[in-house]
Amino acid sequence: MPARAKTRPVCHNCDNFPVVAIATGARHRDGSRVLLYVVCHVCGGTGHHAPAALAQAGK
Repeated sequence: MPARAKTRPVCHNCDNFPVVAIATGARHRDGSRVLLYVVCHVCGGTGHHAPAALAQAGK
């Protein structure tokens, strides 16, 4: 049987969708859409968060 990998805790603020693209409605000269990329401010775009003990210790 394969060994199980440790799972990292999922960010509850973004539910593992750390980066989203928002269409502004405008278009570039070539016809492609202008997108605004937004990153989750809690996990910093990783989709995972550090355990509470490490976060409080500042590590």
